[in-house]
Amino acid sequence: MTGTDDAGDDSLYVLTAVLLTPAQFPSVLGDDFPSACHSLGITPRPDGYGMVLGQDGAGARWTVVIDDVSLVAVAIASWDCGMEYDLSPDDRSIVASLPGWPLDVAVAAPGIPAPHDPEGLPDGGPVPLAPPPADIWGPAQRRLGADEIALQWAQWREQIGDDEAFVPVDSGESGESGEPREAGAPGEATGATEAGTSPEPGEKQPSPARRVIDELHAYLDTPPPLGRIRSAFAPEGARTLRADGPGWSLVARTDDMAFVLLDDQPGDVVPIGRGPALPELLKSLEKLAVRPA
Repeated sequence: MTGTDDAGDDSLYVLTAVLLTPAQFPSVLGDDFPSACHSLGITPRPDGYGMVLGQDGAGARWTVVIDDVSLVAVAIASWDCGMEYDLSPDDRSIVASLPGWPLDVAVAAPGIPAPHDPEGLPDGGPVPLAPPPADIWGPAQRRLGADEIALQWAQWREQIGDDEAFVPVDSGESGESGEPREAGAPGEATGATEAGTSPEPGEKQPSPARRVIDELHAYLDTPPPLGRIRSAFAPEGARTLRADGPGWSLVARTDDMAFVLLDDQPGDVVPIGRGPALPELLKSLEKLAVRPA
């Protein structure tokens, strides 16, 4: 594979790869599949792409986007099973070669300089891709936090007792109690809200969780961009839903509750109780969601 014409060795030493499809894409790149593609300067296509991350002969980081999705999918599946797989895409499948990596990569190619941004890039060219900084909170960190909750669902869920964390809708109370849990590690999450709960009397603005629920309902009337709602496997016949919107991210289990992260509440995780309204909403959202092939 060609990394860059300026490198002394134009081979790309592949370190890892990820899918860039409507159902599976690095959420750090955007709220939905078209946004993720546009952040890389490529045109969305129905079948999506594969992203290959590696180093050239000088050690420089490169992200190569290819249109051979099945090749990358097979490589990832093989690596996940502990099998070796030589991921060597044909040059004709290359759509874009971008400097840098958008994700953290913990390994490096042996026998060449340590990973670094390419040198000698032309003026006005693309700025090297880089993972989002960990010391600030913004849309990328919010989406990554939701991804982490989806991966560690059981650990987050076991910290919450339905009888203690959620106020019944018909109790006349707001359903808000305490402060949301800080993202980063599973723990006792408070600030729980039951889907369908109305704001307290006198509130000028709906609660953040209420706003998210309202915007999710709006998705049912006007479907959002492709990939903004995604569905993945969950145990016992359920599905894990990931949804994003302006300033918020949601992760939910169709047979259970939901968690919300917000741009304007740095690091906080707001649990949303199942209640009478959430199940039907999740069921309807799942029908709109894209699933991995």
